[in-house]
Amino acid sequence: MRDLSGVFKAYDIRGIVGEQLDADVVRDIGAAFARRVHEAGAIVIGHDMRASSPELASAFADGALQEGVDVVMIGLASTDMLYYASGHLDLPGAMFTASHNPAKYNGIKLCRAGAAPVGQDSGLTDIQREVEAGTPPTQGRRPGTLETRDMLAGYVAYLRELVDLSGSRPLKVVVDAGNGMGGHTVPAVFDGLPIEVVPMYFELDGTFPNHEANPLDPKNIVDVQAKVREVGADAGLAFDGDADRCFVVDERGEPVPPSAITALVAVRELAKDPGGAIIHNLITSKAVPEIVAEHGGKPVRTRVGHSFIKEEMARSAAIFGGEHSAHYYFRDFWRADTGMLAAMHVLAALGEQDGTLSALTSAYSRYAASGEINSTVDDQTARMAAVKEAFGARDGVRTDELDGLTVELPGGGWFNLRPSNTEPLLRLNVEAADEDAVAALRDEVLAIVRA
Repeated sequence: MRDLSGVFKAYDIRGIVGEQLDADVVRDIGAAFARRVHEAGAIVIGHDMRASSPELASAFADGALQEGVDVVMIGLASTDMLYYASGHLDLPGAMFTASHNPAKYNGIKLCRAGAAPVGQDSGLTDIQREVEAGTPPTQGRRPGTLETRDMLAGYVAYLRELVDLSGSRPLKVVVDAGNGMGGHTVPAVFDGLPIEVVPMYFELDGTFPNHEANPLDPKNIVDVQAKVREVGADAGLAFDGDADRCFVVDERGEPVPPSAITALVAVRELAKDPGGAIIHNLITSKAVPEIVAEHGGKPVRTRVGHSFIKEEMARSAAIFGGEHSAHYYFRDFWRADTGMLAAMHVLAALGEQDGTLSALTSAYSRYAASGEINSTVDDQTARMAAVKEAFGARDGVRTDELDGLTVELPGGGWFNLRPSNTEPLLRLNVEAADEDAVAALRDEVLAIVRA
């Protein structure tokens, strides 16, 4: 019996190619997924630029075809392009990517029809169980048919319907695709618009020769920051490997916090749909719910992770949602995350006025934050309990355990401490009125965590 516990994650499937994932395993995953979505009749499959992706996508398709499910192959795609295909065609989908992970990894992001998430609690655990047990193919089913379809033009047209950049003032924008799928989608999305794109690392290369395709790590945006300053650009965009996340830098080359982007886009969406609900995870800045409420919206706090956010968006009929990790979710994009659409909103807001991006986004950045700090610990539960004991008895302190431990202090500062699902780590995020207050609170918590 196979053991795939190291491959099946909370939200997706991911592992080292040849060791944890190979064509045989992926073929069985495709068959198991097809059995779960057989009534849909077909599955749409896309893949990124990694060398292993075409073979693995083909193996997955073989497994689905054997179960009598038709397959629509869309070839090279960003993850949000796969979500577009799933939504537009109303079909379940599979995206082959390991996002920002190194070249030796690959993985699968699964969704039901309409880009609805598939996670541990919504089918992924059942698929794992079937594949580990070696469940045989269903007997008596006629094999499905294979179709190839290009979805890029439709994806571009749909995004342009949602955000019209045609009337923007001319903007110069540096885009770092990180040798990932942004190199495939960005030229098509901005073609013919008053946006001068200064490209960086647009060559599709799954070995990531220039830097990791993870813009949340500060070292990976150094190049785009320097280029923005060098060419006098109005903004810079950095995409991750599968281009579903987008990180923004302003005209000074300074990072714009994802919380500020969340607040900016929320205000734009609320202008179209007054009173709507806006999702924010519990690590985003408290400026986000404040600004949402000030603009007549209903802020809804949720756990970290796309499956939780998408489920909460459905429950609350939210119009938009944002995470600290630069994932942005849109009701009008089947509640799926798309960094490209968020980037278009930012450029539209910038292009509608004459000021700089730093001036525009300053209104959405109210507090200082630490960013995520990881600590390796022997006992996550014990360290979390020690932090809760140290802070919980203080006057005016409020705690909750929606996702890890969140502690709110009387002076307005707060922190969240969460255990990693996959590593012996505790992740700390701190926010307070200024950098000194952040540093003091950060050091106090870390002293307990790392004792």
